[in-house]
Amino acid sequence: MRVLVVEDETALAEVIRAGLTDEGFAVDVQHTGPDGLWAASEHAYDVVVLDIMLPGLSGYEVCRRLRSRGVWTPVLMLTAKEGEYDQADALDLGADDYLTKPFSFVVLVARLRALVRRGAPARPVVMTAGDLAVDPARRLVTRAGQPVRVTAREFALLEFLIRHRGDVLSKTQIIENVWDAHFDGDPNIVEVYVGYLRRKIDQPFGRSAIQTERGMGYRLAADGG
Repeated sequence: MRVLVVEDETALAEVIRAGLTDEGFAVDVQHTGPDGLWAASEHAYDVVVLDIMLPGLSGYEVCRRLRSRGVWTPVLMLTAKEGEYDQADALDLGADDYLTKPFSFVVLVARLRALVRRGAPARPVVMTAGDLAVDPARRLVTRAGQPVRVTAREFALLEFLIRHRGDVLSKTQIIENVWDAHFDGDPNIVEVYVGYLRRKIDQPFGRSAIQTERGMGYRLAADGG
C-alpha cells in the first residue's frame, strides 16, 4: 500500500515514515502544501496523510484543490488544533478522516488501513437542469459550459433548488435548509438571494430557470429554463 505523508515537522514526518514503513506501507514524504498537492495529483496513492498547518498551502486548501481536480484518494488530516469546527472544516472540504496531535501511532495505522479497505469514494454526481450544472464536491457551477462564480450562500441555495428541481419550495423550506430552522431574520432574504442567482445563472444566458410561484415559493425548472 502506497501512502503520501504531507507534514512540515521534519522529525514527526520521519517518525511517521519509519513507522509506516515497518508496518509494510510504501511511504513518500512531502513537507509543503504545494509539494504535497503536486505529488498527490501526479502519482497514485492508496491514502494521503495530510497535516493542516503547512507552508505554502494549508492542508484545507490542498484537500479542496485535490477534490476540485477529481482526485478522490482517501485523505486523513492531522491537526494540532482541537475543536469541532476544525474537524468539520476538514470533512466539509473532502477529507475522509482526521486525527488530532498528539495521536497514537496504533490508531493512525488502524485508521489508514480502514481507509484503504474502504477505497476511494465514488465521485459525487453532478446535478444538472438543462445546461445548468452544479457539482457539490468541487463547489462548481457552470451554465452552457461556462463557469459561474457564486458565493457560499448562493451555492447552498442553488444546490437546494437543483436537488428539488421541478418542485415548488416555500420560503420556509428554503430558510430551514439553506439558513437554519432557528433563523429569525427577515424571510425576504430568500428573495434577495434568488435575485442574486438570477443575475448570475439566468440573465446573462437568456434563461429563466428560477421561477416564482406566487403565494407558494420558488421552483427551479427541470429543463433549466
